[in-house]
Amino acid sequence: MTGSKVLVVDDEPTVREVVVSYLRRDGHEVAEAADGYTALELLDADPPDLIVLDMMLPGVNGLDILRRVRSVSSIPVIMLTARAEESDRVAGLELGADDYVVKPFSPRELAARVNGVLRRTAGRVEDAPPTLTFDGLQIEPLSREVRMGGEVVDMTPKEFDVLLFLASSPRQVFSRAQLLESVWQSSPEWQDPATVTVHVRRIRNKIESDAEHPRWITTVWGVGYRFEP
Repeated sequence: MTGSKVLVVDDEPTVREVVVSYLRRDGHEVAEAADGYTALELLDADPPDLIVLDMMLPGVNGLDILRRVRSVSSIPVIMLTARAEESDRVAGLELGADDYVVKPFSPRELAARVNGVLRRTAGRVEDAPPTLTFDGLQIEPLSREVRMGGEVVDMTPKEFDVLLFLASSPRQVFSRAQLLESVWQSSPEWQDPATVTVHVRRIRNKIESDAEHPRWITTVWGVGYRFEP
């Protein structure tokens, strides 16, 4: 979404320069920080619409910043890291990261992901589908709220996007590759399919009475996931 405020946090000047350049070219207002302490100061002074956050930072690392952000806000966060191990990816996703990009990456691809996340979280009235209601579970696209038994369920922007996408096509099975393409606007070439698995697990932990035996989002073994109305 053009004109949004984006905070880029990375201790590598070259990375910041390239990312900031691409985002400003797309019309965004961009602030930058080279370390965790500066990032926290900027977050407190002027919260952005989205954060591009490096995991390995001097002072306060990216996971600590993400933990701090998620304790008070659902601002979308895209993590950057040179560490490609699955445990590192899962750590960020479990804390509430919306997307994950491993260095070296394509600046154009990152900018596309930023724009995609901002579009999906803009909540434009004219594009909002009607409220989805299923036996105590309510999904409100306009306000981007999920309720269980009338109580609001706290979700990150990406968790909401995944749940809304699945619930909008009840009983239809989607593979992880299809979910990456439709929800992340990416592909297994750029994004680890495990990202989908982690998000589904987090959603289940929030809306299921028994996450090990899910009522709403079921696994179709060898294929993918589907929403049961």
